[in-house]
Amino acid sequence: MRDFIFQQDLAPAHAAKSTKDWFTKKQLEVLAWPANSPDLNVIENLWAIVKWKIRDRKPTTLDQLKQNISTAWEAVSAETCDKLVKSMPWRLQAVIQAKGAATKY
Repeated sequence: MRDFIFQQDLAPAHAAKSTKDWFTKKQLEVLAWPANSPDLNVIENLWAIVKWKIRDRKPTTLDQLKQNISTAWEAVSAETCDKLVKSMPWRLQAVIQAKGAATKY
């Protein structure tokens, strides 16, 4: 038995039959995600942090862009990740209070 549930939104690539088949084949449980729900996945916050860290850089090549992203990603602390994960109960409560509408998260 696995001790996790995979979370993803309903982006077209995530909802594709081939994607669903892959999860079924691997016997991975996927969290049911209602349409038009706020995306509470903390990865979105992590991407925002990375974007913020590279906002003033002006890469001129794809390799420079990749390096900037990699450097910014590696600079995100474990504490930041832990804080985001621990914020999930508040995120979920905010969505419940907003009756599924957008929240500050």
